[in-house]
Amino acid sequence: MSRRDVIGYVPSFRLQRFRLHILCLVAAAMWLVAASVTRAAAPVTVGGPFTLTAPNGTAVTDQTYRGRWLLVFFGYTFCPNTCPTTLLEIATTLEKLGSDAEQLQAIFITIDPARDTPSVLAAYTGSFDSRIVGLTGTDAQIADVAKAYGAYYAAHQNGPRADDYVMDHGTYIYLMNPQGNFVRAFDADTGGEHIAKSVREAIKRDRRGAVHDRSGAMRGGTL
Repeated sequence: MSRRDVIGYVPSFRLQRFRLHILCLVAAAMWLVAASVTRAAAPVTVGGPFTLTAPNGTAVTDQTYRGRWLLVFFGYTFCPNTCPTTLLEIATTLEKLGSDAEQLQAIFITIDPARDTPSVLAAYTGSFDSRIVGLTGTDAQIADVAKAYGAYYAAHQNGPRADDYVMDHGTYIYLMNPQGNFVRAFDADTGGEHIAKSVREAIKRDRRGAVHDRSGAMRGGTL
């Protein structure tokens, strides 16, 4: 190969490398865009199947409450401030809903099953409102339902004994519709009156949708 050929070959080789580099960048950019679109299109799922223990010791599942609206909150009876404050607001919600409260089940799921037995939970939730049901379960069952709702919790030791610990946990209140689908979440510091108003509006929307579906089906049947 002559010197002229070598001189001509080097720029050509660099050009090929440059083109390859550009193609790699374009491919990577297209992959990132596709991945972003896929993530954006994926539905956010909150809630799901669970099996827990009711205050009377019987097993309940998500199907037990199907057909009713749910307000779901995760916490524990030794909670120093957030849980009692939130349960007070949930009790206020039930009061403000009046007769609409019959369509709603408020559920308090413990994230401390070692200390929160069914009887402990019954006494605790009953001190706020007898209509609030406290549910417990095994460590695995609590972990599963918390994962389904995206509810964070973790234990932090604060003393030498095994039961010297506090629980760090998420503070959202989850509103689920009668079909078990997630509607919205409330911050723990949301007032009971505001929650009741939002729940009542959701119930009305659901009724209007059901009426629309029935009327549409009737019109379709007459054509």
